[in-house]
Amino acid sequence: MRTRQAIAGSALFFIAAPGVVAGLLPWLLTDRYRLPWSTRPGLVPVGWVLIVVAAALLLHAFARFSLEGRGTPAPVAPTERLVVGGIYRHVRNPMYVAVLAIILGQALLFSSWALVAYAAIAAIAMVSFVKFYEEPTLARRYGADYEAYRRAVPGWLPRLTPWRG
Repeated sequence: MRTRQAIAGSALFFIAAPGVVAGLLPWLLTDRYRLPWSTRPGLVPVGWVLIVVAAALLLHAFARFSLEGRGTPAPVAPTERLVVGGIYRHVRNPMYVAVLAIILGQALLFSSWALVAYAAIAAIAMVSFVKFYEEPTLARRYGADYEAYRRAVPGWLPRLTPWRG
């Protein structure tokens, strides 16, 4: 896939997937962000830091798919190459981790238990999708390269030192 096509496809998928999961649905669950901000000390700044850092990591992960993998995160337009650079040297599923962090950051902003529950449901869905679809698909597509990567890099809790594969 050409780089421009990969970027365009990734941008569309960014809107369709994390845009809905971490943007539209939390927006609806917080009455269109009209809930009052948390009055508990420290929750609002911590929530904002979590959202901003996670959003930056999410954008970085999407860019890696387009530039390194020459494809998109969308299952219908996968990468030509296994993406293992950048943030992927620390955690195998940075997009999912970032989306969950954005949701939890919003939960902190609004002291919203509804968003905490939504994050838990989203986490179960993401872990199930990874286990039952993504990992078997990547193992078939990339074989031994993916298996070595899967064994070396944690799926959900980032490692501090980068994998040097």
